[in-house]
Amino acid sequence: QVQLVESGGGLVQAGGSLRLSCAASGSIFTINVMAWYRQAPGKERELVATHTTGGSTNYADSVKGRFTISRDNTKNTVYLQMNSLKPEDTAVYYCNAVARNSYYSPQYKYWGQGTQVTVSS
Repeated sequence: QVQLVESGGGLVQAGGSLRLSCAASGSIFTINVMAWYRQAPGKERELVATHTTGGSTNYADSVKGRFTISRDNTKNTVYLQMNSLKPEDTAVYYCNAVARNSYYSPQYKYWGQGTQVTVSS
């Protein structure tokens, strides 16, 4: 099993910044993709950004130019730097990892417990 623990959420005014962190631990052989998703009240969970082991990144159009995903493979940790925050960024942010427990195991998708980000206008 792989555990993901997020931190860094909170309340911020519009235009402000927050940095989220997510550390993976447990039985990890390799982590392929680490990503951030978010879910606002009454809405479906949506992809915010992804980061592959090779360094490729991808962003939702709504956050391009404002959010930056980065990753420290030595620490199995992924970060999300969020700048120029808007009220519509308010959501619970979830860390996600696609990982294998051993050389022979298939890949599984793991989720963190979520961290609340609230942006006031």
